[in-house]
Amino acid sequence: MSQFLEYAKTRLVVDKSLILVYVTVYFSFGMIMNQFGAAVEIARFTYWWQVITCYILYMVPISLLLRDLPFHGQYAYGLIAMGVLEFLGYALHTSYAYPNNLLDKFFDVRNFSLGMALFFALYFH
Repeated sequence: MSQFLEYAKTRLVVDKSLILVYVTVYFSFGMIMNQFGAAVEIARFTYWWQVITCYILYMVPISLLLRDLPFHGQYAYGLIAMGVLEFLGYALHTSYAYPNNLLDKFFDVRNFSLGMALFFALYFH
């Protein structure tokens, strides 16, 4: 664990302008994806401000940690991070999946969260 903390300290010390870029891009995409998910009735956050907690406070630090890894490494670690996030979001009911949504119909209801995690893990690249 101490090795990871040392690694994280070196990866998270970045120029403030880079953090501002990450925050701006992630917040924008988060709001767009939340609106899109609600508009086409796939899924949405229970509250709009969860975009901040999810995209900025969770995904930005993970992106900074993974930023210099090759694509397959970013995707693999990103998949773990998004799998945990998707699982907790639906288990704690902080995310809402519309019944019989497009992904349910295409992939089956049992694969919904997996499909969401596989898609959103691409954000870390």
